[in-house]
Amino acid sequence: MDIAFFIFLSSGLFLGWSLGANDAANIFGTAVGTRMVKFRTAAVIASFFIILGAVYAGAGASKTLGDLGNVNAIAGAFMVAFSAALTVYWMVGSGIPVSTSQAIVGAIVGWNLYSGKTTDIGVLSKIVSTWAICPALSGVIAIFLYYIIKIVLKHSKIHLVRQDCYTRIGLILAGAFGAYALGANNIANVMGVFVDSSPFRPVDMGLFKLNGTQILFLIGGISISVGVFTYSQKVINTVGNNLMSMSPLVAWIVVVSQSLVLFLFASQGLQHFLTSNGLPSLPLVPVSSSQAVIGAVIGIGIMKGGTCVRWSTLGRIALGWITTPVIASVICFISLFFLENVFNQTVFLP
Repeated sequence: MDIAFFIFLSSGLFLGWSLGANDAANIFGTAVGTRMVKFRTAAVIASFFIILGAVYAGAGASKTLGDLGNVNAIAGAFMVAFSAALTVYWMVGSGIPVSTSQAIVGAIVGWNLYSGKTTDIGVLSKIVSTWAICPALSGVIAIFLYYIIKIVLKHSKIHLVRQDCYTRIGLILAGAFGAYALGANNIANVMGVFVDSSPFRPVDMGLFKLNGTQILFLIGGISISVGVFTYSQKVINTVGNNLMSMSPLVAWIVVVSQSLVLFLFASQGLQHFLTSNGLPSLPLVPVSSSQAVIGAVIGIGIMKGGTCVRWSTLGRIALGWITTPVIASVICFISLFFLENVFNQTVFLP
């Protein structure tokens, strides 16, 4: 197998590590922030289900990124992933939960501009629209769940100790579902640009079979898990403590809301069911788990009058969302120039 592929793949692994460092907060940040789940427990559960989701449900969203920009040279794919990873790493170092999805989209647009390829405005607008739909939908789901939970608790006589136990279990289950949805939806950000140049062949493990793309996604899922373990606690504190003080029950609602949103944008089975029955469906697009979880937090905050939301922190996060795709695009464009003209690498094919 070509060793050069693995050298170029290193940028995708870096991006996966950055995604794990950034997005673990969206899965277990609220649970760890409310001291209902220990960080190490959260990291183990998140890692397992991220890999599971990436391998078995990651194909849908990756196709949309391919439609946005068909990065047809391995050196170009390396620089697209590296530019997105560098952007996310810099933002995470500042404690800002940014969107890996926005970073990779910005980097692909930068590659399109440099290579002279046309950016499909229809696909781009579909992706960009989800940046508004995602947090709004998550906020609506959170408000709905908040109402339902309040009604259930009002008419039930669950002891506080038992309620605390149920909430802890609920946070773990919701985190596992959220990790699966994250792997399924966001593995496209990490490995999507490498699918066309992947050298992997199908493998028969006896009990199960993996095709070449699934092997690539398995490697990407492992890199995300390493990021969860090694560099995610700072952003977990931002989401879990700084944006809004949350009770464990509210933390559960937030995790479930963002998990459902990620699942809706990644499930090929659900999209097929809806379209085959003449119903509208959401596009299979890698969306931002950061935006989803923050949308849920803001939804509940508004329900409580808005005074409990730390709007200055939200403004800082929103600024990161705006600048992320622009920074990634600029970094990619400049880096491609050096990669092609200084290191004599082919970064795009005619």
